[in-house]
Amino acid sequence: MKKVSLADVAKSLSVSKTLVSLVLNDKGNEKGISKDTQKRVRDKVKELNYKPNQFARGLRIGKSNTIGLVVADISNSFYAKMCRSIEDNCTANGYNLMICSSDENPEKESELIQMLIDRQVDGLIISTTQNNNTDINQLKKGKFPFVLIDRDIPKIETNYVGVENRLGAKNAVEHLIKLGNKKIGHLTISPSHLSSLKERTAGYKEALKENGIRVDNSLIKEISFDKIKEDVRRELKELLSPPQSINSLFVANNNIAVACLECFKEMNIRIPQDIALVSFDDIDAFKLCYPPVTAVVQPITQMGKEVVSILIDNIKNNDNFQYKQVSLPNKLEIRRSCGSFITEF
Repeated sequence: MKKVSLADVAKSLSVSKTLVSLVLNDKGNEKGISKDTQKRVRDKVKELNYKPNQFARGLRIGKSNTIGLVVADISNSFYAKMCRSIEDNCTANGYNLMICSSDENPEKESELIQMLIDRQVDGLIISTTQNNNTDINQLKKGKFPFVLIDRDIPKIETNYVGVENRLGAKNAVEHLIKLGNKKIGHLTISPSHLSSLKERTAGYKEALKENGIRVDNSLIKEISFDKIKEDVRRELKELLSPPQSINSLFVANNNIAVACLECFKEMNIRIPQDIALVSFDDIDAFKLCYPPVTAVVQPITQMGKEVVSILIDNIKNNDNFQYKQVSLPNKLEIRRSCGSFITEF
């Protein structure tokens, strides 16, 4: 079936395309078009099922009602849920969403940002992987609306929505300490310059220091993003052997935790009898596996709501907008992988 065009609507009413366009863009009253004519145009649009070309309309008015989202790894459950929350909130506010994944690659992220701008998006939400901050500075300089999510750039004032990473990590490690653990290993993931990961490691160290436990950097290991299972297996073998001989483990995200569970099974390591485990990041599978995994639960739904709200405010009030930073609290969900159901947090 042939798609109905603006010209088809105009021809059927014996009016100009300009008149139809003015009515559909809510400028009928401003341009002195009668109420009767406006009603005829809208009725005909419904009758013919005319759908405006949103891209062309965006080019004309400089607004596409589309938001671009760049996440680090869309295959990660955390980012998948985040995308869903952001999409739901965009839809509720009359915006479409274009989702891209950088795969923790700064060069790819830079290309995606430029591609989305070329596609006329009205604003950007970015979970950045970058370290040199060039693209972020350019967005600021050009006054292009954007919000950083999950990962902040402390040296640059920007819109940001994230969680209390340091405190969440500290509470998780203090839970392990309260259960009698003192040899606590920590697995983080590359790229380690990311603010969220640095804050989680800082929280790990702070919990140890405040409880009189010396920070041993040999118990802190960095896992490669593209070799998670392989690196986790290697590092666990070292951490579980003398002289490290850890009896508990705090990991920086759910992907590492899943790899640990697989490796523990292969190595016949029992949880929590042989080692206690806590993850920063929760996934549904952690409730179902045995034993269920203690995890820091991030408020993903609230993050999506906050980031969309800030971005739309920025889009609508770009000339007079003040940057906003939001840091949301986490919850420590205590399950059997640490050996106790103590609920201090």
